[in-house]
Amino acid sequence: MTITTASGIDQLLHTLTTEFGEEKIGPLLRVSDRWTAKRPDADMDAWSKAMTLEALSFMDEEEPYWTFVAARIYLQQAYRAIAAKRGVEAGDVYTAFADYLHRETEKGLYDNRLIEAYTKEELEEIGKLIHPERDQLFTYIGLKMLMDRYVVRDFDKTPVELPQERWLTIAMTLMQNETENRLAKIAESYWAMSNLYMTVATPTLSNAGKPYGQLSSCFIDTVDDSLQGIYDSNTDVATLSKYGGGIGVYMGKVRSRGSSIRGFKGASSGVMPWIKQLNNTAVSVDQLGQRQGAVAIYLDVWHKDVFAFLDLKLNNGDERLRAHDIFTGVCLPDLFMEKVDAREEWHLFDPHEVRTVMGFSLEDFYDESRGKGSFREKYEQCVQNEQLSRETVQAIDIMKRIMRSQLETGVPFMFYRDEVNRSNPNKHEGMIYSSNLCTEIFQNMSATEFQSIQLEDDVIVTRKKPGDFVVCNLSSINLGKAVPADVLDRLIRVQVRMLDNVIDLNMIPVPQAERTNGRYRGIGLGTFGWHHLLALKSIRWESDEAVQYADELYGTIARLTIQASMELAKEKGAYPLFEGSDWQTGAYFDARGYEGEEWQSLRAEVQENGMRNGYLMAVAPNSSTSIIAGSTASIDPIFQKSYSEEKKDYKIPVTVPDLNAETTWYYKSAYFIDQQWTLRQNAARQRHIDQGVSLNLYVQNTIKAKELLDLHLAAWKQGLKTTYYVRSTSVELLECESCSS
Repeated sequence: MTITTASGIDQLLHTLTTEFGEEKIGPLLRVSDRWTAKRPDADMDAWSKAMTLEALSFMDEEEPYWTFVAARIYLQQAYRAIAAKRGVEAGDVYTAFADYLHRETEKGLYDNRLIEAYTKEELEEIGKLIHPERDQLFTYIGLKMLMDRYVVRDFDKTPVELPQERWLTIAMTLMQNETENRLAKIAESYWAMSNLYMTVATPTLSNAGKPYGQLSSCFIDTVDDSLQGIYDSNTDVATLSKYGGGIGVYMGKVRSRGSSIRGFKGASSGVMPWIKQLNNTAVSVDQLGQRQGAVAIYLDVWHKDVFAFLDLKLNNGDERLRAHDIFTGVCLPDLFMEKVDAREEWHLFDPHEVRTVMGFSLEDFYDESRGKGSFREKYEQCVQNEQLSRETVQAIDIMKRIMRSQLETGVPFMFYRDEVNRSNPNKHEGMIYSSNLCTEIFQNMSATEFQSIQLEDDVIVTRKKPGDFVVCNLSSINLGKAVPADVLDRLIRVQVRMLDNVIDLNMIPVPQAERTNGRYRGIGLGTFGWHHLLALKSIRWESDEAVQYADELYGTIARLTIQASMELAKEKGAYPLFEGSDWQTGAYFDARGYEGEEWQSLRAEVQENGMRNGYLMAVAPNSSTSIIAGSTASIDPIFQKSYSEEKKDYKIPVTVPDLNAETTWYYKSAYFIDQQWTLRQNAARQRHIDQGVSLNLYVQNTIKAKELLDLHLAAWKQGLKTTYYVRSTSVELLECESCSS
């Protein structure tokens, strides 16, 4: 059915004029008059598309409100399209939620578990929670991104779901197994998402309530040094990538090129061929048909293959030694950074030979304190043992190769392994070798070991000893909206519950990952909108005030998150490995200098009641979901105040959030900000975050090597756990969408 002419157009123009004022809407009114005069028989959809483009064409730094005008027109267009499908008027499109859900479930568009978990009466009550007016919170690009990529679509790929129904479906999905006050908890979750106070991870946003896909963001595997282990790991990576997960892979245990195999010297081809294989897996196994897989490989800086590893993504050299579709990360002990700073020698070893000759694995140790500890002791034993072959180089030469690759490709990521493990609240149960695709998840890791394969009753049975295969469950606070609204306490309580429920709802197709998820019940509550919030509070990025505010705000967020997890433990029980953890002993609070009555009271409650989650906080990149929520990405500064968001099928003008005569002075471009201030902010922030932060460094392509080196040394000296991309003005980088939350 075509909805035509004047009545619909006049009604929409009247609504826009009432909301924005005739003076602001005037240019659109005049264009509309000219357009309809030329095309008097045009239908409403044609008019809407034309007026949306006109509204966007008026948008610039001086008049950013046009994004909301365009969003209103686009919204009415979406209402009309879906109302026609449902056989109702556009104004009634949000009614009869229960009937809608049953009808679309019968078509196979929603998971049957939703209508099995809730009675028809409950669904009717849940439907009353919808606030259609909250659709008006979206910018045009946020609304378009949500409708294009995340709402439920039919088999012709046409949207059948509207924004408020997406939020409500996610809330219903995550709260379906709650036993007390379930509808009230759904209402709280819906309140948090529909007001754009928070976002869930991209897999949750995309897959919750649908009959396919999983809800967790990404995974981290440790590859065993065996042929079976390497191939099994590749299969697991492919399986998880198929279901929408981004993968981090630690390959530091795999022997180097020229190592022996079963005593035959020089037989091993090293890690490069296996990385090439993972590269092919990432390309071949896409994520639900939406995007190709994404894999990050981590290797220790003392591994003999490190030079070839650092050149993997370069655009020149031997293509047989290149893997352009994976991302790289290098694991750096304090000792290496000390050697770089002092311009001293560094020794590269084969991990297999170290295990064979020394009787220990060098990667299994870290320095328990700054300047002393187990790693440097074991490393020195290796240096002194003449039976061990090694390659001796200048530490600064490795760092030069790292920086060269970063300026050309943006990677490798920097993983400061000693600081990560010193801060690990679960060091009593293992250690952390590397991170995930976006460098913000740090949880205990270990390799799954193959044991046997045999035929039993005409069935092939494979036995493995499961390792810790890390799972990331992410969600993020929209600082630019939640802090001004003063809702952090209420928000974090429901957010932690939502994240904890993801753990039990997820159907992870890799058994060791499901096991690890249950053992630690790790979550990653993060934030975005930091630059947005600074601008609203009139705080300059390059200031001591911003550093102090980062310390205060993230201290508050950490306290509220710990409190929420502790209260969940009282209700549902502590995570299985709580006993002996830094949470249980109180060492977590001591290490961070948490003093004062409020902190000491919380410490006592944690020791008495336990923690529901072994890992709590992680700040992800949030590139896509921050756009949907109308704020700035992660803890990053903005690129520009006004720019065009370009995807393969559109180019949309965008301005930074809440841009006006007051905030414009506090929006400074990332490439003109002194990155030392960014590092100071993150050092203050990192103290309160048990896991990590996806921290980008923004540099000009004319930066001198010494300046970039100074940034890396400063990051390490200030106790940062990782840095993510080095974003040069000459490099275009892809975002990890799995970790957006």
